[in-house]
Amino acid sequence: MACVLATACGPRAPKTYPVAERTGVFDVYYGDTVADPYRWMENDTSDAVKKWVSEENSVTRKYLDAIPFRAALKERLMALYNYEKTGAPMKKNGKYYFFRNDGLQNQSVLYRSDSLSDMKGTVLLDPNTFSDEGTVALTGIYFSKNGKYMAYTVSRNGSDWSEIFVMDPLTGELLPDHIEWCKFSGAEWYGDGFFYSAYGIPEKGKEFSAINEGHKVYYHKLGTPQSEDKVFYENKDFPKRFYTVSVSDDESMLFLYSDGMGSGNLLSVMDLKHKEKGFVPMVSDYDHWYYLIATEGDRIFLYTNYGAPRYRVMEASLAAPSVENWKEIVPEREWVLSSASVMDGRLFLVYDKDVSNHVYVAGLDGKGMKEVALPGAGAVSLSGSKDSDEIFYSFTSFTVPGAIYRYDAGNDSSSLYYSPEVGFDNAQYETKQVFFTSKDGTPVPMYLVYKKGLELNGNNPVIMTGYGGFGISLYPSFSTNYIPFIENGGVYVQVNMRGGNEYGQQWHEAGTKMNKQNVFDDFISAAEYMVANNYTQKGRIGIMGGSNGGLLIGACVNQAPELFRAAVPRVGVMDMLRYHLFTIGWNWAPDYGTVDDSREMFEYLKSYSPLHNIANDGTEYPAVLVTTADHDDRVVPAHSFKYAAQLQWSDTGDAPKLIRIDTNAGHGGGKPVSKVMDEMADIYAFMMYNIGMSPKF
Repeated sequence: MACVLATACGPRAPKTYPVAERTGVFDVYYGDTVADPYRWMENDTSDAVKKWVSEENSVTRKYLDAIPFRAALKERLMALYNYEKTGAPMKKNGKYYFFRNDGLQNQSVLYRSDSLSDMKGTVLLDPNTFSDEGTVALTGIYFSKNGKYMAYTVSRNGSDWSEIFVMDPLTGELLPDHIEWCKFSGAEWYGDGFFYSAYGIPEKGKEFSAINEGHKVYYHKLGTPQSEDKVFYENKDFPKRFYTVSVSDDESMLFLYSDGMGSGNLLSVMDLKHKEKGFVPMVSDYDHWYYLIATEGDRIFLYTNYGAPRYRVMEASLAAPSVENWKEIVPEREWVLSSASVMDGRLFLVYDKDVSNHVYVAGLDGKGMKEVALPGAGAVSLSGSKDSDEIFYSFTSFTVPGAIYRYDAGNDSSSLYYSPEVGFDNAQYETKQVFFTSKDGTPVPMYLVYKKGLELNGNNPVIMTGYGGFGISLYPSFSTNYIPFIENGGVYVQVNMRGGNEYGQQWHEAGTKMNKQNVFDDFISAAEYMVANNYTQKGRIGIMGGSNGGLLIGACVNQAPELFRAAVPRVGVMDMLRYHLFTIGWNWAPDYGTVDDSREMFEYLKSYSPLHNIANDGTEYPAVLVTTADHDDRVVPAHSFKYAAQLQWSDTGDAPKLIRIDTNAGHGGGKPVSKVMDEMADIYAFMMYNIGMSPKF
């Protein structure tokens, strides 16, 4: 007999879960005692944790593999993903460099060609040869100013720790230079070497959990061992900050960035012709963001939200670099200026109009601004250099994969350079942006993606996602992951909650610290809109989000469990009382606040912390699949371990409460395609099965 619903013939929730010992550990905050029975899970390399992880993965694997359509879904996902993906070319020393993936390669390959007409190119660096499993990723390339050398960074198993290697990009010869234990760093070339940022070598066994302090800038001279590298800059008074440098194209100025403990960064400049004068502060507050765009002689062009919550472009001079001497080049406008760059001697400005990119070009004086005609509403990434007229941009939307265009600034025209061929007909689908009213009356935008002809019958399956934090905007972006879902009648929803930068600094701050509840209210209100407007019903909504978005999902499940039928919090920040004690968690304090700030802040954090607000009274929770990875050293896996253990111990109804722990993987960056396909098949199979779908592929 055929199944009417997928759930009629699929797996059932486990009757029991692996035993996780509950200990008597507790903390006292302002006289309040808070139990932490799974504190032992913070030691993620212990035998007890390894045993629990193995047992949990076994239970989860059994459930996921029993979903009737999981194998067919993975096959469809792989077929969709199996198309050639090419990046915009970069010109260095008369040669062109670009990344390409032939379809299912675990990592994209770096190619070199002599001309733009040679789109095939020659392989320069293939990270798929770095490891048999594809778990070593190429995370960045950095050319010397003359293009003679290329440094590149690699990450192993998804960790934020990176290594730097150096090669001759014309011959492919690998030089002996090798830098280890870098973090949040590239290679900034200067003279006969480069600057990089790093921490000290971590304690063995705590490489992926110990708090990161003491970021330093080093200088490496080519041909010398790392042991001879000199500390160029450190600030022992503020160990919990990031320190990086940037060198002007003509190597006349060196800029120092300091950030990590405020809602902005400090910026200083050094005249490299007079190094003895040291760094001169350009700004004095951590309340705003300041970014170097380019230099022209002694002129310094900057992109900032100083005095402009929606950002503007300003000009400083090396002779008088402090902020009170800056002059405005491009004033703040109605829409958020999300990026600014100088290419071909012109300013290129990307503005966000209701979460869609618009590109404008102006002179270096900010005058003569004109808009670049784009293919539609979507997201744009620009590629080019200050002195070259070869300018490219990639364009993507929810139904348009990354196409690359060449822009001729002289003629103000675009021509298609590359367009991928994907195995689905995007003409059958449409994207709609709607604005709903959040709990406090604030209008909030979200995008809906679905098959044309969708009937508003109140019974369509829906999957919602969002982020809502750290000033990060979610734009229209193509992914093959949700295609099988919308092919089978689903509605994919991306919510642009407060906490992001969609409408500037005020929008961001409205979702931080004591305003964080706005983010959850926005997401819950979005789900209520979908129900009220007959897109769906409560039993057919699945939700997912990663990192800060994982926090979002955990909090919303606790606060409105009746709205959702399935939830996938991915690599989430789930323990809001202790998040700042691991790796770079302290860096999130400007968005979240910490328990050390005040009793009021402690009580606020505890009021929404996913770990500390799981019901235990029989309240029916949706099916939950927690995901994390053993090498996640950004949001340490203990967040997810403790949350999942508490969820399984608590009385939250009969729906499954599972955790999927990936191995040799991290927070998500550089994950090989093979692991991505497995994970996406698991996540979407779990979601689709639990919201009552019986898809056909």
